[in-house]
Amino acid sequence: MIEFVAKAILPTRFGEFDICAFKEGENEHIVLIKGELKQGILVRVHSKCFTGDTLGSLRCDCRKQLEKSLELIAKEGGMLIYLDQEGRGIGLANKIRAYSLQDSGLDTVDANKELGFHNDPRDYSSAAKILAHFSIKRIRLLTNNPKKTSGLEGNGIKIERIPLLTEPNKYNKRYMETKKRRMNHLIE
Repeated sequence: MIEFVAKAILPTRFGEFDICAFKEGENEHIVLIKGELKQGILVRVHSKCFTGDTLGSLRCDCRKQLEKSLELIAKEGGMLIYLDQEGRGIGLANKIRAYSLQDSGLDTVDANKELGFHNDPRDYSSAAKILAHFSIKRIRLLTNNPKKTSGLEGNGIKIERIPLLTEPNKYNKRYMETKKRRMNHLIE
C-alpha cells in the first residue's frame, strides 16, 4: 500500500518543483511535479541510483537521464517519480558486489545472475499506484526500457514512449551496449 506522507516546494537548479513523499513499507518514493497534473503528462519513472545520481559515477547513464528528464519536465511541465529501488532492485551493497564482478569481466546481466538475481527484478506497480493517487491514467513516458513501459501498462497506465537518449562515455559504453543487446533497451 502506498501512503502519501508530505508535500513541499523544492527549488532546484532546474527550477521550482512541488516535492511529494510517499511511503510503501520500508521504501520511500519521491515525486517532483512541475505545472498542472493532467492526462498525457510527461513522466520520468527513475529508480534510485546512489552511485550515479548522488556520487556522479560514470559507470551508468542514470545521472544523465535524471538531469535530462528534469530539464524537460521543468520546461514543459510533468512529473518525476523517483522509486526507492536501488541497483535495478538488488540494493546498494549488492550493486557494489555486481560492480566488482563487472571489474572482473562480467557484464551487468551476468554479474546480477552470478549474485543470484534476475537481470532486472524491478517492479513498476509502485509508480502506477503513485500515478493513480494523482488520478493519472495516461502519460508520455521518458524511457528506453520496454520493461518499464510494459510494467506500467500492465498496471492500467496508457503509455506513449518518449526516448531518453544519452551519449555513452568510455566507462559506461559496455554497460549501455549490454542494456541494448541483452535487456532490449531501445537505445539508438
